[in-house]
Amino acid sequence: MIYIKTDAEIKLMREATSVVRDYLHYIEEKIRPGISTYELDRLSYEFIKKCGAIPSCLGYEGYPATICASVDDVVVHGIPSKKIILEEGQIVGIDVCVGKNGFIGDAARTFAVGKISEAKQKLIDVTRECFFKGIGVVKAGVRLGDLSEAIQKHAESHGYSVVRELVGHGIGRSMHEDPSVPNFGVKGHGVKLKRNMTIAVEPMINMGKREVTLDDDDWTVRTLDGSPSAHYENTILIKDDGVEILTL
Repeated sequence: MIYIKTDAEIKLMREATSVVRDYLHYIEEKIRPGISTYELDRLSYEFIKKCGAIPSCLGYEGYPATICASVDDVVVHGIPSKKIILEEGQIVGIDVCVGKNGFIGDAARTFAVGKISEAKQKLIDVTRECFFKGIGVVKAGVRLGDLSEAIQKHAESHGYSVVRELVGHGIGRSMHEDPSVPNFGVKGHGVKLKRNMTIAVEPMINMGKREVTLDDDDWTVRTLDGSPSAHYENTILIKDDGVEILTL
């Protein structure tokens, strides 16, 4: 079931999403060679709590951390660890969900660790562009497939592939609501987007092939061919004339 938010609910939701926005600026400054993903997680927990909010990922279906920290070939859901020390030239995807006032905001960014290769920087840039290509066609009355096709088309035009097993989602009182928001699809297909729907759009783009594999921890998703992957996500609000990016 798709939940259409009231204006009052969206006002409450803005508080959660504003914490996410501020957090992303904060954590970007902490990412450097030599820091562990465990330390990034600890800092993330402290920041979110100081904002009077809740780290919604922590404990979600047993997930053991505040953030997902996904390095290089990890697509999503990398579990922070003292053993994972960021190194110069790597990329790391940080995915965070924050709860406040009974609503949740969700966003992700892929950051460079020190100086990275031109190839990795292009992957990060194109993944971000995929998000904006997707939402650029969105407004109330548009089919979800229009967004999905725009993301897929842009990624594949650069020789990249789109992960199929993981998709975006509706968001609000729950972290994952209907509808599912694929990063691949056909224009004119899918549910019709309506005013005051809130969804998380999150391109997950691989430099190599699209196939992925799951680690033994049942969380960490990697590219099957070991190629780098990037992730870019925001929570957006559907409006009559376009969208509002709540976490940007």
